[in-house]
Formats: sequence, C-alpha cells, structure tokens
Amino acid sequence: MGGRVGFIGLGIMGAPMARHLLAAGFPLTVHSRSPGPVDALVEAGAGRASSPAELALTSDVVVTMLPDTPDVEHVMLGDDGVIAGAAAGSLVIDMSTIDPGPTRAIAAQLAARDVDMLDAPVSGGERGAIDGTLSIMVGGADEAFARATPVLQAMGKNIVHVGPSGAGQITKACNQLVVAATIETVAEALVLAERSGVDAAKVREALLGGLAGSKILEVHGQRMLDRAFEPGFRARLHRKDARIVLDAARAAGSPIPAFEVVAAQLDRLVDDADRGDLDHSALFTLLDGA
Repeated sequence: MGGRVGFIGLGIMGAPMARHLLAAGFPLTVHSRSPGPVDALVEAGAGRASSPAELALTSDVVVTMLPDTPDVEHVMLGDDGVIAGAAAGSLVIDMSTIDPGPTRAIAAQLAARDVDMLDAPVSGGERGAIDGTLSIMVGGADEAFARATPVLQAMGKNIVHVGPSGAGQITKACNQLVVAATIETVAEALVLAERSGVDAAKVREALLGGLAGSKILEVHGQRMLDRAFEPGFRARLHRKDARIVLDAARAAGSPIPAFEVVAAQLDRLVDDADRGDLDHSALFTLLDGA
C-alpha cells in the first residue's frame, strides 16, 4: 500500500523509524510531544501536524510509537485523537509495546469507525531502528496486514503476522520475557567468572561459540564488560514491559517463575538503585556492585 503516512511519537525508536519511511518515499507527516525531533523531520522533508487528529486527517496510514498503554489510549481515543480525524478505510499501526487487552479495545473502537488497526510492536532496540532491521510482530486482520506490509518493510526485516488483534502484543511480551531473563543470566555468568578469578571477556568469547551464544551475550555482554550503559532501551521501559508480561501470564494462567525473579530485579534497578534511565543491561550493576 502506498499513500500518505503519519507518524506519532519521535523518541529514541520513533525518530529513526520515521526517517526510514521518509527515505522510502512515503509522503510523511509527523507529530510528537517534543518539538526538536519534529523540527528535524520537517527539515528533512516531512510535514508537521499539531495534533493526532490533524495528522490522521491527512494520512492514509497512521503509525504510533509511544511509551505505554495510557499514552496510546490518549493519542488514539482522546478528544483530539486519531479517532477524531481518521477517515473510513484508513489504517492505524500501533508499534508501541502495550497491554493486549486495551489493544483489542482500541482496535474495536476504531473498527466501529471503519478504521483498521494492527498491533505491531518491535524488537531490535535503538540500533535496529537506526539500521531499519527491526523484528516486527503483528496482530490484526489479514487484509490490514497485507496493506501495511510496504510500510513495515521500510522499518524492519523480520516481519511476522502472528494472529488476530492483540497477538502482536502477546508475542512482544514473550520477547521481553526472554530478553530480560537472558540479560539477567548473562550478567550472573559474567559476575561469576570475574569473582572466580577468570577473565570475563574470555568467558564471553568462549560462550559465543557454543549453545549459550546469543545476540544478548554478544551485545549486552560487551556492554557489561565495558560498564557502558547508555540507553539503547531504558530499564524503566523494560520494567513497564515486565508488568505487561506478568499481567499476561496471570490472565493466561501460565507459570513464569524465572521471569518473576527478573521482574523483581528490574524493580530494584529502577526504584531502589534509581537507574531507570540506564540501558536494561544495567541489571548487571545490581550484581557486581557498580
């Protein structure tokens, strides 16, 4: 699907994602709470909208990338929200990570206005957003997914339609469970190596070549060795995602004993250690005393 695209939410992830849409040739309009990223995109050739409703009025496809469920509810359904401006037959793609239940509720309200909605959260962090290599997990109707595919392909590489509305958010919860648990495990392993008098860098190198190898061991393991925790994905956002995982597991009656430990560690990192604006790999600092 071609046509005009609107993008709402130009944070660490959203700004580079919007740039990829502009580079792919989509006529782009942008809106965000912070004026700086909007000014930069406008300078690069995008249009400016003063509200979500105004943006929706001039867009065939609206993409949102926002921090949390209340933000998405406000932007979609508020008095000056997307629902107030979206034309019948238009498409909304929410790429935020939010709760599955509210996702389905928002989609139903938009559907009543003949507006399709996909939930399409992403994995890959800031680097993936910058490189245009995000993994995108999509929930929603088949026809809406087919219409959205060219837009999604401008921002990501691994794009999977996993099921109906809300399925993308459930998949992202599974992703965040695995990511956080693996970060914690890598941190524990490297601290164990250091306290045992073994070169942790060499341990990481050895593990990368075997079954324990992973992208997290590669990227976040190096962050831990370097004690470099500038945010690619802020710990406070992963703590928010942890709540989504815990709620989804309770709703499904699914046990997650290992993740409950990691969720508690994320709480400690954000609340007790006041390190919520560090990268989520800073879970390491709770173990090594940094």
